[in-house]
Amino acid sequence: MNEMVLSMRRNLGQTRLNRRQHTIIASTLAAAFLLAVIIAGFLLGNDRINTHLEARYMAPSLQYIFGTDWLGRDMFTRTIKGLTLSIGVGVTAASLSALIALVLGLLAATMGRVVDTAITWMVDLCLGMPHLVVIILIAFALGGGMKGVIVGVALTHWPSLTRVIRAEVLQLRAAEFVQVSRRLGRSRYWVATRHILPHVMPQLFVGLILLFPHAILHEAAVTFLGFGLSPHQPAIGIILSESMRHLSTGMWWLAFFPGLLLLVIVRAFDILGDNLRMLIDPHSAHE
Repeated sequence: MNEMVLSMRRNLGQTRLNRRQHTIIASTLAAAFLLAVIIAGFLLGNDRINTHLEARYMAPSLQYIFGTDWLGRDMFTRTIKGLTLSIGVGVTAASLSALIALVLGLLAATMGRVVDTAITWMVDLCLGMPHLVVIILIAFALGGGMKGVIVGVALTHWPSLTRVIRAEVLQLRAAEFVQVSRRLGRSRYWVATRHILPHVMPQLFVGLILLFPHAILHEAAVTFLGFGLSPHQPAIGIILSESMRHLSTGMWWLAFFPGLLLLVIVRAFDILGDNLRMLIDPHSAHE
């Protein structure tokens, strides 16, 4: 009897997933979901988001799983295309913001005390300002549209990642292999490109992914307030803004499904970024 119990416990211990396996599975599922949304956004045709007055105000059903709006447009197609557009804007803005963070982080850690003090002051200043207000001001100054939103998000989301990169570079500068290269007469450019930059790239990649949800939410918020993308584009912010006028009439599905999927997309990016950070972190990667 005791041997049977021990055997069952041993089998359970072998089948139980460890932390790393859980992390890999969660990251794979999150990435697969995001990829499926993007592919669906490109594959779905525009016919179902055209005006069909005979199909107005239809509640969710097997034919229209997210229902239709006041113009008879399929809300599922509009939502998926809106999420694809928001992901595209978020990826572009987050990539530009990560590039700014990389340049400023390297400059702060390698160009002396004066440059470091100036960049640190800029980081503290930007972190002290409300992002949404600054994005609205930048988007308004640039005339709104996709360009205004991308520039506004890119210019407001770099400070936190800049701090991370600066701290990482400062640690690498004191590493033994970097000191040896300098004593051998290697230039700053050679050390930066051969030693520092490859070690910073994992942190930059994780920070880039963690910037996506912030960029997507801020894009949706600015567009919802009317300072972002054009009303003719199927963006999530526009869909939610238009649905506010019809909630009092009982058409709850116009805001429920787009808002829910937006939160799921943001959470998927969070899960993917957090899990990749755990896999890259040497202190937790072995667990």
